[in-house]
Amino acid sequence: MSIFNKRDRIATTNDETLVMYSLGGDRDAFCAIVARYQSLLCSLAYSFVGDFKHSEDIAQEAFVEAWKKLDTLRDPEKLKSWLCGILRFKASHHRRKEHNQAVNGAAEVEDHQLVQTDHVALDDQAIEQQEQTLLWKALDGMDIIYREPLILFYREEQSVERVAAALDLSEDTVKQRLSRGRKLLKRAMSSVVESALSKSKPGVSFTVAVLAAISGIPAPAKAAAVGVGVAKTSSLFKLTSMLTILASCSGLISAFLGLRASLDQSRTQNERKLAIKSVVLFMSFALVYVIGTLAFKQFALSQQNYAGHYALAAFLLALAFVVSYLMLVTRMFAATRMLRIQERIFHPQAFLSQVDNQGSTLREYKSALTLLGAPLFHFQFGMVEVNDKPAFGWVAGGSQAHGLLFAWGGMAIAPISVGIVSVGIISVGAVSFGLFSLGTVAIGIIGFGASAIAYKAYASLSAFGWQSAVSGGFSVAVDGAIGPIAYADNINNQQAAEIVNLSLLNLSYQWVLGIIAILVIIPAAWHSSQVRKRMKHTKP
Repeated sequence: MSIFNKRDRIATTNDETLVMYSLGGDRDAFCAIVARYQSLLCSLAYSFVGDFKHSEDIAQEAFVEAWKKLDTLRDPEKLKSWLCGILRFKASHHRRKEHNQAVNGAAEVEDHQLVQTDHVALDDQAIEQQEQTLLWKALDGMDIIYREPLILFYREEQSVERVAAALDLSEDTVKQRLSRGRKLLKRAMSSVVESALSKSKPGVSFTVAVLAAISGIPAPAKAAAVGVGVAKTSSLFKLTSMLTILASCSGLISAFLGLRASLDQSRTQNERKLAIKSVVLFMSFALVYVIGTLAFKQFALSQQNYAGHYALAAFLLALAFVVSYLMLVTRMFAATRMLRIQERIFHPQAFLSQVDNQGSTLREYKSALTLLGAPLFHFQFGMVEVNDKPAFGWVAGGSQAHGLLFAWGGMAIAPISVGIVSVGIISVGAVSFGLFSLGTVAIGIIGFGASAIAYKAYASLSAFGWQSAVSGGFSVAVDGAIGPIAYADNINNQQAAEIVNLSLLNLSYQWVLGIIAILVIIPAAWHSSQVRKRMKHTKP
């Protein structure tokens, strides 16, 4: 009963998941693909070669070729068009090889002579051959844009909707082409054509033949090397690619706004140089991390015997990135404080504005309203100095910020935190620690990022999870992993897909992207504009 349940479940599964299962070696899943598209491919092949038997042979060859090269399919959402492309190539090759458009060995109707015989079976065979010859003679004179819809229409139970879906056309377009196609058929031939086509639809035997053909062929050896590997369903592909792009853009935008704010906070040339140097260092370390991880991935794919070593190297590189950012943030604050002390001593004329007084109200905003003794809002806009404490409130923002609800800054600690280094229940940052963590390197229970180290890890470059891991590069976990270089008890198969909750991922990734955009870009833009406004108006 479980086998039948599995097959029923597979039959109703979408193309992207069937591709994933097939890449994992599940032949039942691939046969579901064959059953789903065999009528389409046979019909397209027939529209090229004009022979039912040859068309099925070509379609079978196309499916076998698809099985062998399934790892080259870049986007599983386009499975149907990819299969059609393989079929059309093979059909065109067949036509060129045969040097004619009609059935190989079929005579013209007017020259066709039937040998009279008393054997009924031979008479029926001759009549059937004659019908096929007449059928192709009528169809071959049509343009292929009319021939394909017409053939599919009678093979797909005379359904305009199915033909439209198969050819990616609108129903109105299909109706127009069918109407034109029927007019091109001679009235005397239309009943023969319709009858012959309706009887020619491939059945279960076609699927069985393809299964037999691929039974001795191993699953694609390079399946893990494409996109996010065997788990590259459309939802996962969208998540990893869009998450990486948006996170990168958010990081670049935030870095630009942070640099602008730092330059506005600066009062001397040395302070401006330090601000630029800090941003360059942060970006350089990030660039080294990304390039290094991508290099390890390529080495692992090309030297599979050492893939485990490269996976360890990628993990250590992610940890090195975390340590380097913690050190950079700490030293940046220390260097900024020390430089401000020196500049006040040697360049006092640069600090004559009211805002440069450490007690100035222009350097921060603290709301009069409080809750449980803490201000509702506390934002700092000046450069961090020796005696400055972190901004503190229910909502806090500044170079260092501690929030009872939300915090944004270079170092942010709050239930919801956003910063270069962030700690919280929901945390977003270059390095983030949280129950739900998003960042360049995300560490927590559920982690999303370029790299993720979490109980459930989802990443674009490397994911290291306790239960599960999904990434476009290295995926290492205990229970289930999906990715080009994966290590776990279940790797790139149905069990792994269930463990990593791909269906849940498909529903949640839009929210993930929205959270990143809102929590990273908006606070950075607001803080930068406030710094510029306050500093610009008070410069001497």
